Amino acid sequence: MNNKLCAMLGIDFPLFAFSHCRDVVVAVSKAGGFGVFGAAAMDTAQMKVELDWIDAHIDGKPYGLDLAIPENMGNRDDTHQTLHTLLAQIPDTHKQFMDEVLTSHGVNTATPVRADEDRGISHFLDTAMEQVEEGLRHPIRLFVNALGLPPKFFIEKSKAAGVPTGALVGSREHALRQIEAGIDVIVAQGNEAGAHCGEVSTMVLLPEVVRTLRASGSDAPVLAAGGIATGQQMAAAMLMGADGAWTGSAWLPSTESSVHPAVKQRLIAARSRDTIRSRAMTGKTARQLKSDWNAAWEGKDSPGFLPMPYQHILTDRALQLAEKSVDGGNEQARALLTEGVGQGIGLINEETSCRAIVQRYREEFADAMERFAEIAG
Repeated sequence: MNNKLCAMLGIDFPLFAFSHCRDVVVAVSKAGGFGVFGAAAMDTAQMKVELDWIDAHIDGKPYGLDLAIPENMGNRDDTHQTLHTLLAQIPDTHKQFMDEVLTSHGVNTATPVRADEDRGISHFLDTAMEQVEEGLRHPIRLFVNALGLPPKFFIEKSKAAGVPTGALVGSREHALRQIEAGIDVIVAQGNEAGAHCGEVSTMVLLPEVVRTLRASGSDAPVLAAGGIATGQQMAAAMLMGADGAWTGSAWLPSTESSVHPAVKQRLIAARSRDTIRSRAMTGKTARQLKSDWNAAWEGKDSPGFLPMPYQHILTDRALQLAEKSVDGGNEQARALLTEGVGQGIGLINEETSCRAIVQRYREEFADAMERFAEIAG
């Protein structure tokens, strides 16, 4: 395929696969797509381990890196924050509510979860800067920020290293701000998307962003994101002006995915209407699989959502405990399991390899373009 984005990144099929799983990133890039590794939940040391592994297994194929430095937090001059210090700041009322929800589903809340409470997270300036510097020591071809306008050092250090930058946006105004700040690639993510998303659907947002950027004089590539689970949707997005597709949900139930088997089962069984936009997962509005966890936090007995990253810390702990409980034979805990996922999950009904998924996208894309050629005469 011949467009500016493919030339920029050295790829021939602009199917981008965002994943927190290194195996998915490697498998997709080796199959002809472009894997993007999501490292927001890691400290710098763990991110280095994961990127070293990717470098050793990806056979020189291009891949990207994604962080989540929130605009309203990443530019603050905070003292060093760790998981331990953040846990200590969470009100007892919220911890108690979490325990009540878990206990009501037969989960033992005293079960040990993790031993890395001294790790930093990328939501704070010092850790984010470390991660940017470490990321640029690896042969990444695209560096993406997922939550608002990134700090200046993100763009400046990337440009100095010759690495294009990308950013996710949910409105045309956000797209213009990112371009003005120096971002190279815009990911227009519609309401159907998993995890953090805005109010506007992909079908409307994409042409709106493309039209706005072109009217401003910018020729920056635009990726379409949100609900794109088939090659036909990818083709439709590109006919509307996109230079490729940014996908995430399609890879969650894949063979290579590290998502818990019980969560994979729930995802494969899910319909498109089995997702909800809620602050229950991270503290910011994010689309996720409906479960008893988000239902409890949306209910009348909830103490209310905590801001990011506190809500996410509670959710992470709760879901780990629920998964361990399922592994121990507790079927009640399955109802708590959730995952950030888009409405496109309703189009995915089996667990298969990333290579097979990339091939399916290719074939469906080709079929859609043939159909368009027939219609166009």
